[in-house]
Order: sequence, then C-alpha cells, then structure tokens
Amino acid sequence: MDFRPLQQFLTLADTLHFGRASEACHVSASTLSRAIRQLEEQLGVALFDRDNRHVLLTAQGKRFQHYAREALEQWESIRLSMQSDAQRLSGEISIYCSVTASYSFLYSLLSDFRHRHPGIELKLHTGDPARAMQRVLAGDEDMAITSRPRQLPEGLAFKSLTRSALVFIAPHTEHSWIPSTPQSPMQDQWREVPMILSESGLSRDLANTWFKALGITPTIYAQVAGHEAIVSMVGLGFGIGIVPRIVLDASPLRESVRVLPVKPELPYYDVGLCVLNRRLKSPLLNALWQEVEER
Repeated sequence: MDFRPLQQFLTLADTLHFGRASEACHVSASTLSRAIRQLEEQLGVALFDRDNRHVLLTAQGKRFQHYAREALEQWESIRLSMQSDAQRLSGEISIYCSVTASYSFLYSLLSDFRHRHPGIELKLHTGDPARAMQRVLAGDEDMAITSRPRQLPEGLAFKSLTRSALVFIAPHTEHSWIPSTPQSPMQDQWREVPMILSESGLSRDLANTWFKALGITPTIYAQVAGHEAIVSMVGLGFGIGIVPRIVLDASPLRESVRVLPVKPELPYYDVGLCVLNRRLKSPLLNALWQEVEER
C-alpha cells in the first residue's frame, strides 16, 4: 500500500512550505505539488489555499489532516502488530524533550531498550519543554519528556521519571536589586527585581502564582523559550531567574550563579514521559512505555 501521498500531505500541512516539505520528503517540489493536486482531485475539494507567498490549510484540509494522521497511525499499528508476531520490532519512534532532558534522562531510559530492540529507530527533537505536550497531542511527536502539568490533558498518559525543585537563581556579583533577605518575602524587596522567566509552561505558571501570592506583578526583564538560557542570562547579571534544579545541576554555567534561599519555596514538579493513550496500541510505543519504571 502506498501511503506516500498522505505522508507528503502531512509534511506540507506541518511546514506550510513546498520547498521545505519537498526536501523533507526527498522529492522535487513539482512532484509534491502533483501529489497534492491528485489528492484534491480525488477528494473534490481544495486542501490548501496557496499563492506565490503563502500556503494555508483550508477547512477541508484541516479535516483531512486529522484523517491522514489517523489512517497512518492505524496502518502502522496493524503493520507492527503483525510484524511483531513474526519477527523483531522495527520502525521509528520520535521523542521530544529539552536539551537538558536529552542528556539527563535519555541514556538511562533508552540504553537497555536499544539493546533489546535494535530494529527500532529513535528520532530525537529538542526544544522548549512548554511545547512538549502540545506536540504529542497534535500528533507531531510520538512521545515527549516534560513536566507534568497541574491538570493532565484528557487522553494523555504520563509516567514520572523524577521530581525536581524549582529554584530562584541570582548572579554571584552584587546588585542593588537582589533581595537581601529572600527568606522573608516582602513586596518592597521584589517589586523592582528584573526577572528572567520562561515564556510559558508549568514553571512560568508557578512563578506567576508565587508573585500573585506576594501581592505584586513581577518586573519582567526577559521571557525565554526553555530553561537553559535563563542560567546564562542570570550569570551575565541581567536579573534573577527561576529554573528547575535539574537544569541548573546539568548546566555548564552553574558555577556562574547562586541559588537564593527564597521563602516560600516553589512547589516540586514531576518530570516524565508522556504519550497519547490511543497510541499505546502501537507495539513500538508500548514496548518503550513498558520499559519505563515509574518513580
């Protein structure tokens, strides 16, 4: 069965760029364009609005995107299910995580798994952990390593790998805006502090809650995608940041900052592996899921 047109359609739907999509699919732009036209002719509707500058999904295209993902997932599930009855598992699993998680968890998580299932290819994508669950929910990734939100989205399974504290970090050099007694939370000490925070995600939510409980709106110096860059900016003296302890401990710049003994402390949060429940029907994903011991 030839599912290449569906795969090519999904790649174009994700990139909304014929050049990048054709490169990712290893076909020419004209071949990709012809495949899309053939799909549109078979369906009798336009899947994309396109001109010389923009490519956008139509309403029908968005509906077809959902169908194409489901069709490919079901085909892969039945193919691998039948394959596993006859031979070793083979195929591809995509995993999304932060740079820190890539060297903090992946080796211990995948070393034994790779030994037992050498036919499974693992594709790693790194980026802002705040985007991890959305990428899994959207079908862009099979699994992700991320923090557990306060409310787990419906249909998502989560296994905890570790717990991490959130800590306030400051530069070693003295600045007038660094609170002199962080153990005693006072509005005047924190009102003018330049804060370097994540753009979004659980750590940002918890930071916002902390400042709201203090009764002030924080002065935001910078908002950063991901946590690793916060350590660097704090070390350079731009402000005070909030990062997971595991990020700080793994950072090559950890000696350039210090942890402030702030009270009240921010809550711990779980870092773990997440996947859509329905995707666990895939023998590949289920094999990796069963490999993980929840902690």
